[in-house]
Parts: sequence; structure tokens; C-alpha cells
Amino acid sequence: MKTDDSLAGMSRRALGAWAVSGGTALAAGLPLAPAALAQTPPPEPTRLVSAGETLRPEIVGDFGIVAAGRHYAVAAGTQMLMAGGNATDAGVAAVFAAAVTEISHFGFGGEAPTIIYDSGARKISVINGQGTAPALATPDRFASLGIIPGNGPMGGTIPAMVDAMARALQLNGTMTLDQVMQPAIKLADGFVMYNFLAEVFASQQKATAKYKTAYDTYYPDGALPRVGDIFRQPNLARTMRTIAAADKAAFARTKDRNAAIQAGRDAFYKGEIARTIGAAMEADGGLMRYADLAAYQGKVEAPLTTDVFGYTVCKGGFWSQGPALLIALNIAEAAGIAAMEPGGEAYLHTLAEAIKLAFDDRNAYFGDPDFARVPGKALLSKAYAAQRAKLIGGKASLDHRYGDPWAMEGGERPTPAFTPHMLKKPPVPTADTTAIEVVDRHGNLFSCTPSSGWMLGGAYIAGATGVPMSNRMTVFDLDPESPNVLAPGKRPRTTLSPSLVMKDGAPYLAIGTPGGDNQDQQIMNVLLRVLAFGQPLQAAIEAPRINSSHFHGSFAIKKDEPGVLEIEDRVPQAVRDGLAARGHKLDVLGPFGVSTGIVAAGVLPETGTLRGAADVRRERYVFGW
Repeated sequence: MKTDDSLAGMSRRALGAWAVSGGTALAAGLPLAPAALAQTPPPEPTRLVSAGETLRPEIVGDFGIVAAGRHYAVAAGTQMLMAGGNATDAGVAAVFAAAVTEISHFGFGGEAPTIIYDSGARKISVINGQGTAPALATPDRFASLGIIPGNGPMGGTIPAMVDAMARALQLNGTMTLDQVMQPAIKLADGFVMYNFLAEVFASQQKATAKYKTAYDTYYPDGALPRVGDIFRQPNLARTMRTIAAADKAAFARTKDRNAAIQAGRDAFYKGEIARTIGAAMEADGGLMRYADLAAYQGKVEAPLTTDVFGYTVCKGGFWSQGPALLIALNIAEAAGIAAMEPGGEAYLHTLAEAIKLAFDDRNAYFGDPDFARVPGKALLSKAYAAQRAKLIGGKASLDHRYGDPWAMEGGERPTPAFTPHMLKKPPVPTADTTAIEVVDRHGNLFSCTPSSGWMLGGAYIAGATGVPMSNRMTVFDLDPESPNVLAPGKRPRTTLSPSLVMKDGAPYLAIGTPGGDNQDQQIMNVLLRVLAFGQPLQAAIEAPRINSSHFHGSFAIKKDEPGVLEIEDRVPQAVRDGLAARGHKLDVLGPFGVSTGIVAAGVLPETGTLRGAADVRRERYVFGW
């Protein structure tokens, strides 16, 4: 009898013979006779279990891959790749689309720190994408409040996203602003409301009612948007068309792509849009003025890097929390984490303690280098990491242990020691972020972590522009001894933290996540498994995670919870018991409960082919081929 590869492929007669000779024996748990063995069909392909099976497949290809927060952003990026654009064109289009469709996490007036690898120039560039404080923003303005609010006309740094995306296109793109903004403009004309955003709209209706322009934008005629509705933002669409039209007209006149991009960018910062924003801010009691927008210029910088486990990890400067990841990786490497069992008790203990040490130093020493002296050379050194790693004992530390990098820097501390502390104010709601990672067939990488202009706590929209304003001023400190103290023209020490990884000078991975103070912790959870243990990307993203709440947070009251460690309940009970015995105060979450949403895209160095992955947490998306 000739058999096929499955029961479905067997003839009715053969299937009957199998049931008589072997099926009954199998059901009874009896050994099969030789004749029955010969007729036993192999398992159906759909019942095969792949080694390292994940809830989502890892996406592979050789053309391009886009990973982002929502399908709308992924689709916008994919359209640019299909139109002949590169990773930067796709990434910028995805950022603009996210500014329209992910307004629970990020709006058009927010910020967008970005790291780009240019495969042609073999160069990595950081576009800081973090707006500065307005000229009128000084600590005394907030003295009576005791904190800097995270919402409303007082909470915003200068909108930086448009400038950052223009600079990205000029640096490494092939398209114009007009081209990459088209998907976002169509989405502003109307996109189908999805469940997560609809739930946020329902929860924030009362808070948003404080600001008429925002309420009229998000709740037209007072109606709550429902899942399946077409949600329109006509004012924002008009703003984007003004930018795109300026770009298009300049290109038609000059045939110079960079000049056209600059014209589009300037239409936002120096034209009627900026005048409307400035006037609305002044009328509503805010600190931003037209002059702040007209004078704003973002920066392109070299990345800060460290070499760990045979890879080079690249981050933004000390104006961000990004270097904390580099410090924590260095400490974990020095503590011997590569010899530990991934996910085991010793491994998770070491990971948690490395994070606590690095983030305590973040709070004590990081600040905009244009205003603060930062002992960066020592903080990123292997010698400093080895010194800090010796502090990791068998028990969880419940103290804040700030290092002394100035001693290793070779000079005396130039300012008084700053001791971070929690403010005695009621908690203030904060919101979230998104992330966009792209790789193309040429090996260009794009990593961006856009945020602000969020809804939680009540969005504020400046006039009839449709632009929700930034919330990032709340990250500044008011303590004059802090390197992150508020000052006009200064960048707050943002939590936004895009990442690139290189292997032997070649592109390897773009990776990022939402999560505020969690961002670099969660990236570290994943990178350790990929870089130190060679685990597949999707499997590493889905693996159980931890997240420390030990150090002082970045937002509002700067809350700390010494020794508290969030841990997903998929971590085995024996491991959790061991961590608790070491003194960690475990906050046990659901199976994928850590508040994060990793997305990643990169190159397999062995083959030169591409891969991408997206978290099952927060409903992340990835597509490519």
C-alpha cells in the first residue's frame, strides 16, 4: 500500500486497515505489531512542534523589515520600502504615521530620539530628537507647585519630532518630506479606531475635558470614538499638508532634496503653524512662545558605545538615560553573567543588581552635557564597571548605592554631590511611548523611540493646529544641585532610548521599546539573551522578564521602591523563591505582564539576510520580506 504524509492523504481502505491493525492498539496503549508499525502514518505537519517555538514567528527576508507599535505605522514604513525608499525613509514615514494613530503614546508635538546606521558611509549617527525647555521655563516658575506637571500648556519642551525626522531624511534618506508624509496625511483624514486606543479615549474623556481644543479634537461633538469608527483629525491633516506643500514647492523650484526638506521643516517651526502654537500657549498660560520654536535646532551627534560579549552597543548621550544600558551591560559582564543559566536565580539576581547600580548613577550624574559636567569617561569604563560589580553580593541591596566616577575621572567633583529623592506630592499620571525599528536590504538601520503629546492625564492641543504638545518637562528636576535641573534651552534627561548593535563593524540590530524608566531595562533583558547566549530574537523577546522599581523614577514625584522587583509568573516558582530569599521584594505579574513592547529588526551576519521580531506584550507589530 502506498501511503501519503498524513491521515488526510490515506485512502479510505488504507485508513480502515490502519485502524484495525494499529489504531486500536495505540488507543489501548499496547505495543504495535510489525505490520501495524509499517502502516502507522507520520504526524501531521500542523502537529509538529518546532524547537524554540514562540507565540509569534520571527520574520525573515532579504528586502526590508519594519517593526513598530501598531500596524498603521508598519504599513506606512512598508509602503516606502515598496516605493524604493530605504530604512530611513521607511522609519520616518512610520514615525509620522504613529504620531497620527498612536496618540495614547505619542503625538505630533512630541519628541523622537533616533539612531541611524548609514551602510554607504559606514557611519552611526544619533539625532537627539529631544526638545529643549522654553526660554521662560525656570525652576522658580514651579516652586509653588513643587513639581513640574506632565500635562497641559506648562508641561511641554519644544516639539522636536518634525526637526528630528527632517534631519534623518537629510542625513540618510532618499525621499522628501512630502513623499514620506503621505501615509500619515491619509491616516489623519481618517483611520479605523482600534480597541486599545478606544479604551484610552474612554478612560481619558474627563481629563481631556480640561482643554477645549483637545476635547473637540478627540471627542467631536462630545462623542466617544468607538472601535470600528472612522476617526478623523482634520486640523492635524491641515498642519501636515502645510509642511508637505512647502517641501514640494521648494523641490519643484530648486530640485534640491535637502533644501526642500528644510523648507518643509521650517514651515512648522517658523511659519503660521508656529505662530498659532505660540499664541495658544501664551493665551492658555503656557511658557512656550513663537521665538522658542523659530530658534529651535536639533543636533546630530556621535553615539556613545560599549563593547560587550563580542558586540558593540550604541546609544544616545548623557542627555538621555541611554548610557545607563551601557553601564549596566558592563557591570553584568564584569559580574560573570555570561557563565550563568539564562533565567536562573543567580542570573536574574545579577541582572537586577546591575540595573540598580547603573540607574542610581543615572539619577546622580546624567544631564544635558551642554549644561552639566558629566563624568562620562569613567561611567562607561570597564574599570568602573568592575568596581561596581564587586558590590553585587548574594543578597539584594535595599540601599541606593551611588558610585564615585569623579575619582576615576582623574579630578575632583566639580559640583556638590546630588542625592536624588522622592517629592512629597500626590502621584501624577504619566503615559507612554512607542518604538520603530527598520532594516533594509543594504544594511541601513533605523531606530527611533518617539513619545510625548500623549493623552493620559489630559492632552493639550495648541490652538487649531491639531498638534498635541510635549509632556517632557516633567522629567527635569527642580533641585539646583541636580545635573538634570531645569534651565531654559536645556534638554531634560529623557527616558527615550533607541539602540543599535553592531558586530565586527557591521550592522546587527536596531531595537527599542516603550516603557519610560523601563526601556533600557527591558532592552537589556533581551540583549543579554541574544548577545551573550545566542538565543533567537523572537524567543529572547518572549522570554520571561524582570523589571526593577528600586531607583528613583524620572517622572513627576520621582518615586522609588527600594528592593522591589517586578517579575513575570512564567519564571519558575523555585527561582522566584530563591530571589525572595535573597531579599528581593517580588511583585509577581501575569505571564507577559511587564509594561513593555520590544520591537527589533536587523541583519544575520552569517548570511546577510534580515530578521525582525515584535513583542506579544502591548500588541506590537512587524512585517517584512
